[in-house]
Amino acid sequence: MMGDPFIIAIDFGTAYSGYAYSMTSTGEETDPNLKLWGKEFGQKTPKAPTCILFDEHGEFMKFGYEAQMTYVGMHGEDSTKHFFFENFKMSLYGTKLNRDVTIKAANGKSMKALKVFTEALGYLKEDALKTIAANTEGRRFIASDFTWVLTVPAIWDPSAKQFMREAATQAGIVTKGKQAKLVIALEPEAASVWCKKLPAEGFITQNHGGDKLDQSPGTQYIVVDCGGGTIDITVHEVLDGGALKELHKASGNDLGGQTVDKKFKEFLREIFCHGVWDEYEREYPSEVQKLMYEFTVLKQVNEDVQITCPFNLGTIAQGKQKIEKFFETVEGASWNGGSVKISKEKMKSFFDESLKSIIKSLREILNKDLRIEYILLVGGYAESEILRQNIISQFGRQCKVLCPFWAQEAIVKGAVMFGRNPEVVASRKSAFTYGIAVFPRFDESKHKAEKKYTSTTGERCKDVFMKLVEIDEDVGWDKPREHMLWPTEVDQKSMSFRFFRTKRKDPFYVDEWGMEEFGSFVVDMPDTKRGMDREVKLEIRFGFTEMTATATDMDSKSTKSVDLDFMTQ
Repeated sequence: MMGDPFIIAIDFGTAYSGYAYSMTSTGEETDPNLKLWGKEFGQKTPKAPTCILFDEHGEFMKFGYEAQMTYVGMHGEDSTKHFFFENFKMSLYGTKLNRDVTIKAANGKSMKALKVFTEALGYLKEDALKTIAANTEGRRFIASDFTWVLTVPAIWDPSAKQFMREAATQAGIVTKGKQAKLVIALEPEAASVWCKKLPAEGFITQNHGGDKLDQSPGTQYIVVDCGGGTIDITVHEVLDGGALKELHKASGNDLGGQTVDKKFKEFLREIFCHGVWDEYEREYPSEVQKLMYEFTVLKQVNEDVQITCPFNLGTIAQGKQKIEKFFETVEGASWNGGSVKISKEKMKSFFDESLKSIIKSLREILNKDLRIEYILLVGGYAESEILRQNIISQFGRQCKVLCPFWAQEAIVKGAVMFGRNPEVVASRKSAFTYGIAVFPRFDESKHKAEKKYTSTTGERCKDVFMKLVEIDEDVGWDKPREHMLWPTEVDQKSMSFRFFRTKRKDPFYVDEWGMEEFGSFVVDMPDTKRGMDREVKLEIRFGFTEMTATATDMDSKSTKSVDLDFMTQ
């Protein structure tokens, strides 16, 4: 799989999604090709809005700008019949997922999240294959010709990463048995890989000479992926040979760029009081959509802004009172002949909650015993000047703050490079303490009496936690952990493994507080001739973006591999 010349990376974002691809058959690493979206709507953007539209029967209709524009053009009853989803990626944040989880569409009706994600990924897959065919003299490609890379936030729970892999498999991006053709990349890591190779002129300069990221071994830097949904923070050190080592486990929160949009919407509700805004949202959901899209462009600047008041909002407002009256009781906004003018100070206030959270996370890292030289800002939200200036004013004296010119593209382009060379991140920090349940001989000086049970080989203790890796431990991406285990019964024909994780360092039993079971499997041990003198070798890979385990019965060479199942059934 290493070094596949054909790579497609999908950056599936909360607010915007896109893809990039590379078709180099030589060893040369060229700039990945990026699809530009929205030409038919007078746009040319590196990503399309993550919006998806289904008809009233739940059949997929459109994705991206087309979904948005079709929905925006719908009136009343028509728009309430259709299922329109936006920002649905956030349904995967911070929850223990299962395959049946549902999400709500704009019309209030629910659909299975797995179906929504699968259809969106299926659309991006087909579009990518079409784009490539159009640019390669009509040569026909199918999904299995490529290694696919799918980006996910580093702070996501493993169940969410697995959920995306499942959706990608259902979308036909990979087939069962060919799982290695789909690489899950962590968003801030992908961005880090991209920014490492950028020249000084690839970064927005702020009062200092053209800086680029220092490549010398020992350089330490923070990557802040400022997305629409999540703020995702990773800390890297450059090693000899240019690979990266994670110095601090991924941190962050769900206060990304959309927190700012939400605050803006709350402010409009405050201005257009007496139920005016609520009626507008109910009657013209597609217009609200358009207004919010306009705002995402305006929030990139650090000055007073003007937003044209939509006709229907004006009409509803006039029905209650003279429109100027709505502005008499609010601070920071004025009516300006058909437009709502918002002051620079008010605009800044929309960022407060989100910026406070980013600054707090960065301060925690910078207070640690590290030698951080750079803060790298990436992601679409980093294109906002208010955000960049805030980070510079807070940390500019102790670090160089860098932001690439195309902050939104850094992740998807870096993901292509990561797909070609996943060992570029040589080691990561374990986010949990992981272990399995074992049954050692009972020892009354160590074990609780109620855990004792009698087997054919004497008294044993159940539910004992055997630690495989500790929280915050460095785990190499290519170094599996090996453990030898022995049967507890002479005639035992199989060995079952139950996996647990916890944020604690040293639990003793698997049923203590803070313990969570997240997977199990069974390996056959058909040959019982040697009784207790048999071994099963357990090998676990912790250091990649996903975790896999293999158990081998050393006598029969019977092997069982499992991608650990983090999703609750």
